[in-house]
Amino acid sequence: MAVVISGSGLWKPEEFVTNEELVEAYNAYASRFNEENAEAIAAGDVAEKPLSSAEFIEKASGIKQRYTYCKEGILDVDRMRPLIPERADDEISHQAEMALHAAKKAMAAASKTAEDIDMVVVSCAYTERAYPAIAIEVQEALGIHGFGFDMLVACSAATFAIHRAYDAVAAGSSKCVLVINPELTTPQINFTDRDAHFIFGDVATAMILEEDTTCTSDHSYEVLGTQALTQYSNNIRSNFGYLSYAYDGDPFSDDKLFHQNGRKVFKEVCPMAAQHLEQQVNAVGLEVPDVKRWWLHQANINMNELIARRLLGRDPEFLEAPIVLDEYANTASAGSIIAFNLYHEDLQAGDLGVICSFGAGYSIGSLVIRKR
Repeated sequence: MAVVISGSGLWKPEEFVTNEELVEAYNAYASRFNEENAEAIAAGDVAEKPLSSAEFIEKASGIKQRYTYCKEGILDVDRMRPLIPERADDEISHQAEMALHAAKKAMAAASKTAEDIDMVVVSCAYTERAYPAIAIEVQEALGIHGFGFDMLVACSAATFAIHRAYDAVAAGSSKCVLVINPELTTPQINFTDRDAHFIFGDVATAMILEEDTTCTSDHSYEVLGTQALTQYSNNIRSNFGYLSYAYDGDPFSDDKLFHQNGRKVFKEVCPMAAQHLEQQVNAVGLEVPDVKRWWLHQANINMNELIARRLLGRDPEFLEAPIVLDEYANTASAGSIIAFNLYHEDLQAGDLGVICSFGAGYSIGSLVIRKR
């Protein structure tokens, strides 16, 4: 019995923010901040906020725009964060709503109904509440009988959840698993930080995993192997949590939002990811040249290009390692799944591919798949 990915889904918000829009708002904020704090800046007590440009963002990251669940508030110099209305307990949550959009697309692609699925995993960088689990809310909304749970593994959340789905089907504890990644990341961005305000976007992705004997979809992929690695690092952090209520400090201060040491992350993660991927391919009896497509994590174009060059020994062709972050930005764990959604149907039976994520933790997750 083989385990297959039989369907995938991608949902993006209608609203988006371009680099130019983001820079205009940030520069207006930074200029006002510098003017209001001129004396403290001159005395060395406060750091001056540097100005930015669309060209700087694209060169540093490859990002040109990002989709946003709620654009209102992000470009407001007096707010600099999305204005998302709070919902009552008896209303569907924002993340569950996002998740449902992607889940229904994946179910349609796999030709599955709620009666076919018995396990739901919502896995992403952030969930909007501690409990009840978003996955159980989605399960209820779809009418799925079985169980669901949430997972948080930062930017590796999607691949780690797919691993759990694979294990469940392979062990026989589940027959069909729905994995969803509703990445609502913009509320955790510090839009007043030049080096962080442009990085993330919002999106939702989903996948269906099942036994090959029950698969009837037009495009399915046998999972040949999975591999995961974690290594503790402080270089990427988001400190907001329920303990913020017990602290005497500001629960929304800069250190509670996403922040990173980008240079160290680049230097340390790239060789780790390249080595991990080569070992993963070798572990299933293959060599790097056997792989036709690399669906890599979409954090930074320079990271992707360096990892691909280390693997291939040359610059990759676009379809060898598709880039989607120019349109979507960094969508946390969903990036490689977006790339898969957009660039998989052209593969032929027997073609091999690798889905990979890497991020905070550090964490790296990957799986080798073969088109059926």
